[in-house]
Amino acid sequence: MTNETLHTMGQQHGRRSWAEPWKIKMVEPLTVTERPAREAALIQAGYNTFLLRSDDVYIDLLTDSGTSAMSDRQWAGMMLGDESYAGSRNYYHLEEAVKRYYGYAYLVPTHQGRGAEHLISQVLIKPGDHIPGNMYFTTTRLHQELAGATFHDVIIDEAHDPTSLDPFKGNVDMAKLRGLVEEVGAAKIPYVSLAGTVNMAGGQPVSMANVRELHAYCAGLAIKLLLDATRMVENALFIQEREEGYAGRTIAQILLEFCSYTDGAWMSAKKDHLVNIGGWLAINDRDTFEELRNLVVVYEGLHTYGGMAGRDMEALAIGITEAVQDDHVRSRVGQVRYLGELLTEWDIPIVLPIGGHAIFLDAKRFYPHLAQDVFPAQTLACELYLDSGIRSMERGIVSAGRDPETGDHKRPKLELTRLTIPRRVYTQAHMDVVAESVKACFDARDAATGLRMVFEPKYLRFFQARFEPIV
Repeated sequence: MTNETLHTMGQQHGRRSWAEPWKIKMVEPLTVTERPAREAALIQAGYNTFLLRSDDVYIDLLTDSGTSAMSDRQWAGMMLGDESYAGSRNYYHLEEAVKRYYGYAYLVPTHQGRGAEHLISQVLIKPGDHIPGNMYFTTTRLHQELAGATFHDVIIDEAHDPTSLDPFKGNVDMAKLRGLVEEVGAAKIPYVSLAGTVNMAGGQPVSMANVRELHAYCAGLAIKLLLDATRMVENALFIQEREEGYAGRTIAQILLEFCSYTDGAWMSAKKDHLVNIGGWLAINDRDTFEELRNLVVVYEGLHTYGGMAGRDMEALAIGITEAVQDDHVRSRVGQVRYLGELLTEWDIPIVLPIGGHAIFLDAKRFYPHLAQDVFPAQTLACELYLDSGIRSMERGIVSAGRDPETGDHKRPKLELTRLTIPRRVYTQAHMDVVAESVKACFDARDAATGLRMVFEPKYLRFFQARFEPIV
C-alpha cells in the first residue's frame, strides 16, 4: 500500500497514520541529565556545542554526518570486508553502485567528503581563480580558498530570506553567474560549485530546470559543473514533489538525470549513504581522473581504498542502494517536516520552506533584541542545551568566519541554529521533546543576553571557538 493510497483513505475514512518503513532491532540507552550538570558541562565546553562530550547530551541534533543508523544488510556487509591493501573487492562494489545510481565514469574513494573537496580543489584550482557557487559551505569554501581561489555566492536572492516560500531556493541566479564571468573571464573559473541541497540556506533544493540551464551555459564556456552530492537524494524528493513532469519518476531516476547535467561530484557518504565514515569523488573526464587518482595516494590512501577500510566501502555500497528507495527518502524528510510543522504551529520562526535534513531556527527573529555580533544563533544553541540536553549547532556569523582582507566578521543575512535530524535514529516522540524544548526557550527569549568570543582558532572557528555569557 502506497503512502498516496493511505493519504486518500485517510481523507475518505478519517485519520490514517503513516509510519517509518523500518523497525527497531537494537537500541542504545540515552541519559537524561539535570540542569546543574548541563550548566557545568557547557561552561567546560566554552559555550560551544561542538566541545560538549556526547555523554552529556540527551538528543543529539548537532549533525546528520556519520550519525545515521545502519541497516541489518549494512552491518552484515561489514563482515564481508576485504581488507587487501590493493584491489579490494569492496572497492569494485562501491564503484559499481556509484556508476549505477550517479552515472559518473570514474571513481576516487576518500575517507570523507572534505577529503574529496581537498583533492578536487588541488587539481583544478590555480591561484587567482574564482569559484562561483550556490551559497558557501564551510569546509568547501576553505579548501577552495587554500588552493588560491576566491568564492562568489551566486545563489538566488530568495535563499537569503528565511521567510521566502520559493520552492527552489537553492537555484543559481544565472544573471549573477553571467556577471561574474564577464567580470573575471571564463578562463579564471575552472568550475561552478553546485550543492544540492543547500545546507547553509536551510536545506533548500535546486530544480532540474536550473541545473539543465546551468549545464548548457557552462558547457558553452568550457567551465566544469561540479556537484556536492551530499544530500542529493533529498533534493530529488523535492523535485519529485514540486517540479512539473517528475511526480511519476522515482528518486533513483531523478538523481541519475540530475547528475547527467554535471561533470563530476564529491560526496560525504556520512549523510545520504547512511554510513558512519566514508566519501568519494567521481568525474567524467579521464585526464582529471588520472590526476585525482595520483593525488589520492598522497593524501588519503591507495586509489582502491582512499582512507576507508574494505568493510566501510561495503557498507557504503549497500547504503547507496538503500538511500535511493522512495519510501526511505519520504520517511527521512517526513520526520524533519513533522518537527518543523510543530514549531510553525507555535509561531516559532524557522527557515521556510522546511528543508530536507534539518530545521533551521531563525535566531534573528527568535532574539530580535540581540545584535548579530553577540552571536544570537550560538546563544540559542546554548539555551536549548541548558533547557533539555538537546545539542544543536550554529549556522550564522560564527560559521561565516572573518573577511581575510579586513579581518572583520563576515555578517551573513541568515543567522540560524540548526536542528539536524540523523537518519533512522530518533522517533517522533523525540521530535515532540525537541519541539517542546524550543518552545520553552522561545517563551524565555527576552532573558537572553548573548555571548562574547574568548578564543578563536584560525580556520573553521565554529568547531573550536570558545565563548562566555554577557552579563
